[in-house]
Amino acid sequence: MAVDGFMREALALARRAAGRGEVPVGCVVVRDGTVVGRGYNTRETDQNALAHAELTAIGEACETVGFWRLPDCEMFVTLEPCPMCAGAVINARIGKLYYGAPDPKAGACGSVIDLFSYPFNHKPAVAGGVLAEEAGALLTAFFSELRKRKM
Repeated sequence: MAVDGFMREALALARRAAGRGEVPVGCVVVRDGTVVGRGYNTRETDQNALAHAELTAIGEACETVGFWRLPDCEMFVTLEPCPMCAGAVINARIGKLYYGAPDPKAGACGSVIDLFSYPFNHKPAVAGGVLAEEAGALLTAFFSELRKRKM
């Protein structure tokens, strides 16, 4: 499956999150062309600040692979990772990160800070903007609806 195909899987997970009232972020971790980890935001549902899509997907990937290091894996996430999730990418040694929409408020791949530019022990390859319009539209619609409900 191509990059767009894996990002579409992440977008489907993001839509599942939105359906649960969660910020629509979805993530898949892929190894040798097979999805080994999936996740979507569940912070509100779980009342847990750590329940980000990326952390869930990394946890499942580690379980599937049987090892905490994931250098031969790629991550596809619909929103630019925050500092916590970018740190998890570094710690898991993920080989390549693809993200959709940039996050001008919390993005740690260049929007607010570029965590990967620091001298940590691992630097993943990064490609942003994959299906960014679709990912961004999903987020925009979610927050627009949320604002309407609060009025």
